Amino acid sequence: MKLALPKGRLLNDTAAMLERAGVCIDGYDSRSRSYNPKCTRFPQLRSRVFQERDIPIQVAIGNYDLGICGLDWVKELLSKYPSGDLMTVRSLGYGRCDLYAVVSGRTGVSTVGEIDDRFGRVRIVSEYPNLAESFALKQRMRRFSVLPIVGGGEVYPPESADIAIISETSAGSFADSGLVPVAKVLTSRACLIANRNGLAKSDLSELLACLQPLETGEEPDTPPPADGRTTANEMSNGRDAIRLAIPDGHLSKTASGFFDRAQIELRGYTGKGTTRRPQIGLPDVTVKVIRPQDMPLQVANGNFDLAVTGEDWLRDHLCRFPSSPAVEIAKLGFGAVRLVVVVSGDSNIRGIDDLQDMVRQGLLPRIRIASEYVNIADSYAIDHHLGRCTIIPTWGASEAFVPDDADLLIENTETGETLSRHNLKIIDTVLESTACLVGHRDMLSDPDKQTAVERTINAIKRGIK
Repeated sequence: MKLALPKGRLLNDTAAMLERAGVCIDGYDSRSRSYNPKCTRFPQLRSRVFQERDIPIQVAIGNYDLGICGLDWVKELLSKYPSGDLMTVRSLGYGRCDLYAVVSGRTGVSTVGEIDDRFGRVRIVSEYPNLAESFALKQRMRRFSVLPIVGGGEVYPPESADIAIISETSAGSFADSGLVPVAKVLTSRACLIANRNGLAKSDLSELLACLQPLETGEEPDTPPPADGRTTANEMSNGRDAIRLAIPDGHLSKTASGFFDRAQIELRGYTGKGTTRRPQIGLPDVTVKVIRPQDMPLQVANGNFDLAVTGEDWLRDHLCRFPSSPAVEIAKLGFGAVRLVVVVSGDSNIRGIDDLQDMVRQGLLPRIRIASEYVNIADSYAIDHHLGRCTIIPTWGASEAFVPDDADLLIENTETGETLSRHNLKIIDTVLESTACLVGHRDMLSDPDKQTAVERTINAIKRGIK
């Protein structure tokens, strides 16, 4: 029996549900760093901890018989692959979040129809691109485009998107972001999912009987207030303003220190992502905080003029779009990581030559490569003649995939300690990456912005050691 368990927001409630059910899984708690917790009651049960959005995919392809995750990620997968082997067994009653289509309070609209009437093409941004497309089709939008992102969707309207489809656990936070909900997409709670074939072939009845809904005392579904207000941190829509994206996540702390060295004041950006729209002490510059993974594509699409991201994410973007207008302007020198190729510590593979020999000898007829950097992974496999490969996209916690669910991992690391702790070893280095300043090629020669662009770039470069 194979069970996929969630990290993140559902972890504590899932652990409480399992404890109440008597399914004691040792090491599955917020303090543990293990991806392979053990179950004493069901010694034949193999459990693995994943990022929540990876779980439906792992269950759908048959790597796991059962999984626990939010219904939102189940619906996201089923929207694209409705005839697959993934099925929902039951709701578990906790972990509620609501998905809404939201617009900026500055637009003055309150319905999807008004948005559709106002714009020739409606721009929709979301972590849930399949649900976003399904939503637009159900609303019978005449023309629309969907831009997938990794997170932080609330910061995109109105400058970079007309509609964002985002999840919220607290309805009141819409107004805090200056957003107005115009439609509910779905209400999500944690659910138990299964692979249809695995359910038929394995005797999971005893385990299924244990995994019952958790009584949480959550309030019934209620709509959020539709009164998004304009906040003091809203960006200017001026034509000549330079639009700068700066990173959240693990880069934010070092990025904050970098801007301090450059003597650039950023109010509301402390490295903890306190606001998505900080104020910057540079003239004619507006700022948003978004995920570094999203920045190269956002710059290429013209939604930002400049962005501070990682060279690794720029390389991944260019592997997919080699003629992209997103170009590196300067290496900023902080946030150094290595992008490495990793195998199980128990493997006999010591380097890429050993891996290539095994491919030539037919010992690895198809290599499974797990990575957040799917385009780099695909390019690496081609450049190193690894033959037939399956690229498995991940959304973090990638160490959990090797060796059971992937043969190879392409992952970033600062020291290698985390990889070693999970019995993984490095056999090759793909690239060494630091933070960099990225810009749109055409913007750099735009006469309307050239002076402000050069002034902003020079001010940022002052932080380089």
